[in-house]
Amino acid sequence: MNSNEQETIRLCQSGQTEHFTALYEIYVEKIYKFLYFRTFHKATAEDLTSEVFYKALDKINSFDSKKGQFSTWLYQIAKNSLTDHFRKNREHLDIEAAWDISSTESISNDTENRIALETVQKYLSGLDPRQRQIVIMRVWDGLSYKEISELLKISEANAKMIFSRTLNKLQADIGISIITIILVLINYNQQL
Repeated sequence: MNSNEQETIRLCQSGQTEHFTALYEIYVEKIYKFLYFRTFHKATAEDLTSEVFYKALDKINSFDSKKGQFSTWLYQIAKNSLTDHFRKNREHLDIEAAWDISSTESISNDTENRIALETVQKYLSGLDPRQRQIVIMRVWDGLSYKEISELLKISEANAKMIFSRTLNKLQADIGISIITIILVLINYNQQL
């Protein structure tokens, strides 16, 4: 966390909540993508994003930089809000689907990318939920290993190892290079 971010948080915690806008601007797109890639519904992701920042502002005094990064704290609020959303809408939605990859309907018309993404998507859907979460958080959400480790309550080294082994296994099992896999996933992420 940089010193400007720390100062902004300190100001917000001292009651000068008008400074929260700076934090919102830094994280709104990241939190939106985090939620969108788990709901695959624009309006729901927008609503949940608003809810996350409302909760963060409301609970800003509970943030303690000694316990972790602000970004991790914010992602934890997003994760909890998402879980609450799926619990409330249980009859319509499967919470496990929140961690799956979206359908290929909105993917680029590039046939090669579509085929590669479909192959990766099929493979990822068969992974252990923790492996899938780590790959999605790292590639889709762009989270650091430290942020992933804090969110999933595992060591940073374990997050790195799971990510690396999962991508290596993916490459060995389906014969697509890791670079192709990551480029396809990143390309899909940027088309949002």
